[in-house]
Amino acid sequence: MASMTRAESRLLGNMMRASKDFKMIEPGDRIMACMSGGKDSYAMLHLLRLVQQRVPFTFEILAVNLDQGHPGFPGYMLENYLQENGDTYRMLKQDTHSIVKEKVPEGKTFCSLCSRLRRGILYSAAVEHGCTKIALGHHRDDIIETLMLNLLYSGQLKAMPPRLRSDDGRNTVIRPLAYCSEDELKTLSEEQQFPIIPCDLCGSQENLQRQQIKRLITDLNTANPKVRGNMFAALRNVRPSHLLDAALREAMGLDGITGADASVMKLG
Repeated sequence: MASMTRAESRLLGNMMRASKDFKMIEPGDRIMACMSGGKDSYAMLHLLRLVQQRVPFTFEILAVNLDQGHPGFPGYMLENYLQENGDTYRMLKQDTHSIVKEKVPEGKTFCSLCSRLRRGILYSAAVEHGCTKIALGHHRDDIIETLMLNLLYSGQLKAMPPRLRSDDGRNTVIRPLAYCSEDELKTLSEEQQFPIIPCDLCGSQENLQRQQIKRLITDLNTANPKVRGNMFAALRNVRPSHLLDAALREAMGLDGITGADASVMKLG
């Protein structure tokens, strides 16, 4: 095996640790690696290949791209890359772009509807191709940004789970990059010279809430470099006895717990 760069080694270690913690990659899996053409999905596929070489069991990877009908989408760039690397892959095409443009009022963001339509198509494709897991390229920074988005704009205390069973029960979604930082993924992308395909549909829209949150976290982290790490650590250090969800308290039998008992009780 070729020697790895520092970023590659750290990212691989983080992916394998996350997989072990949440049982993401298991013997006999057929994993659909969802490929958008962005740096994160390329990095995810690259690291999954390395995991495949190192674990003492076998699993398959099926790389899948969905062309959603964006004008000028250069899918050939991704397909050429997959062919050159000997990947098993499928290139899907379904025009959701027209639906999004028709349904979303001018000036509003497309991301929510676009992602729902994409998710439904990919879920069905996973069943059709016998995939046991659907791997998405969300990383650590995506997870903490989602936590803040839900907290500030949705009134919910939740982020992105590393492993999730879909509502219809047909699919298991995994996020193998859950422990990986965006900065190191950028470094890996530059090292490997992935042929990046930008998302012009979403990227062309200004003032997206996620971009505002990203800037906020970046500013806070500049002032205190521990901010990102502390936010991520908080998701692994949940104290339900100190929250205000009455149904959760009842389900966990927390009523009547006070003092030192309440201060040390946590999830996970």
